[in-house]
Amino acid sequence: MKTKIKFIYLISPDKINSNFYSDLISVLETKKVKYFQLRLKKTSENKIIIISKKIKKICRAFKVKFIINDSPLIAKKVGADGCHLGQTDMNIEEARKIIRNKIIGVTCHNSIKFARKAIKNKADYIAIGAFNRSKTKRTKYKTTIKDLKKIKNISKKPIVAIGGINQNNYKKLLLNKADFLAISSFVWKNNKLKPKEAIEKIK
Repeated sequence: MKTKIKFIYLISPDKINSNFYSDLISVLETKKVKYFQLRLKKTSENKIIIISKKIKKICRAFKVKFIINDSPLIAKKVGADGCHLGQTDMNIEEARKIIRNKIIGVTCHNSIKFARKAIKNKADYIAIGAFNRSKTKRTKYKTTIKDLKKIKNISKKPIVAIGGINQNNYKKLLLNKADFLAISSFVWKNNKLKPKEAIEKIK
């Protein structure tokens, strides 16, 4: 299988420790990551802003789009490239007023209805999943290749496949034309491989 340039949508670990920044640099040096999403559910806004400023510099250096999870307001404050919205977050129209023409991505689970709504509201990409069991979050919505194909048929928007993606299952998603693979625990919570070694397995 040919290498596809920058097809990884990397999501942060749920806690940022002191080793994280050097690990992030080593991962981005592989030139496979197109987006990096900062997803910190249990961290204060002030701390997210401090962390974001450091990550933004690293992302800029490697020409990686820096996305903030959940909060268009934080995305605006830190000058991120965009934000990612879940179904229970702010709607796209409100987010658009805050971050204007920056990137807005939307989680659509396995729902054609949610995907159609996101397309209509001019989301920049659609995230669907979970395709596999994930260590990052509890799997509520099981998504299939059939769902991926259906959403591909109704839109040309980039699709980010999410959920437990690793070296053993990623190729099937790329072969079925997922545009990007969202990866988190395989890189950051891997007991056998360092972050850079893990990302190099996805080729």
